[in-house]
Amino acid sequence: MWAELEPVGWAPSGGYRRFAWSAEDLTLREWFAAECARRGLDLTVDRVGNQWAWWWDGPGTVDDAVAAGRPGVAIGSHLDSVPDGGAFDGPLGVVSALATVDALRAAGVTPDVPLAVVNFVDEEGARFGIACAGSRVLTGQLSPERALALTDADGTTYAEALRAAGRDPDELGPDEQTLRRVGTFVELHVEQGRALVDLGTPVAVASDIWPHGRWRFDFPGEANHAGTTRLEDRRDAMLGYADLVLGARHVATQRGCVATVGKVAVTPGGVNAIPAHVTGWLDARGPQEDQVRALVEELTGRAGELGAEVTRESWTPTTRFDTDLADRLRGVLRGAVGTETPVSVPVLGTGAGHDAGILATAGVPSAMLFVRNPTGVSHSPAEHAEREDCHAGVEALTACVRDLTRGGPDGEPAPGVVRRADGDV
Repeated sequence: MWAELEPVGWAPSGGYRRFAWSAEDLTLREWFAAECARRGLDLTVDRVGNQWAWWWDGPGTVDDAVAAGRPGVAIGSHLDSVPDGGAFDGPLGVVSALATVDALRAAGVTPDVPLAVVNFVDEEGARFGIACAGSRVLTGQLSPERALALTDADGTTYAEALRAAGRDPDELGPDEQTLRRVGTFVELHVEQGRALVDLGTPVAVASDIWPHGRWRFDFPGEANHAGTTRLEDRRDAMLGYADLVLGARHVATQRGCVATVGKVAVTPGGVNAIPAHVTGWLDARGPQEDQVRALVEELTGRAGELGAEVTRESWTPTTRFDTDLADRLRGVLRGAVGTETPVSVPVLGTGAGHDAGILATAGVPSAMLFVRNPTGVSHSPAEHAEREDCHAGVEALTACVRDLTRGGPDGEPAPGVVRRADGDV
């Protein structure tokens, strides 16, 4: 499976360009559908375009199982990438989920509740600017009206991209029927950072996702000739942008956060022209929500003094994964990952957003497994995981799914199912 994915969207940098609803993305969706058909899984596509492949050999349909108090367990991730991103971020989770289905069948295991492998669309937000758009729209955290109006760098709207991909934009919206099917979600992902290489273990369980957001800073200026305009007469929009870049690093250091200005648009964009307008995009994250907010507030104040307009494009508060579920998975994994001796399974927080976090926010009991990344590098061609660690990840995911899909006596839900506070499964 990995070899089949390798050439899709490959860029000369050695990384990948697999953007939502692009030709490359459609190729990946076709690949996913073919892999699911090869396994006899029942492929459905929700109102957003997320692909769900269901394995259910019990009585009736998946919806019948849900109605009987046996909602499904879902595993998977995404296949899209950031510009020149690495091969592992997203695809490792999808490939590992399919390999888990193979491993369960090879062991003669048939789940007592429905099991789904999911490919979430547009997780990275690389084309239209909002991360986890597929799961956000699915759960109602991003309105279809706002999503359809988003544009890419070429001015193509999300609605136009959907039409070009053969989808009806009017169908876009939350999908309660799909959500009702999911009682538990577990996402395997390559580690983004290098904690596990220091801890000496191949797999960890996630505790939470740091609060994070994106902001657009628009700095005004006045276009003029770079060679004939005196310095004292200039209104150079680039100076405000430069202050934002340096300020982000300085303030983030003070507040124990991370902040990045990784994208810029300059008008008119000539080497010999003073910028009339500069737009910079800030990404800010940190373990403490109040410190992230304080960082952005300080940078917004500094930019405002230079006449800038600041627009918040997205914000996700601290997302804590289900503690009982995380503890359960840690218990399953002790001694289940490449060793007969019980091992300590680390619990790690992460500064990266994931679809698992969006589902957790929507009330779906969710968890994540991280597979060791020896370089610690992500969103780059240098992103990596060793083959044996990837195999350990599949082994870990298989053990967790096997445990979560065991049916209880007398028609009780599987042990992995958690009931929400509102009484729904």
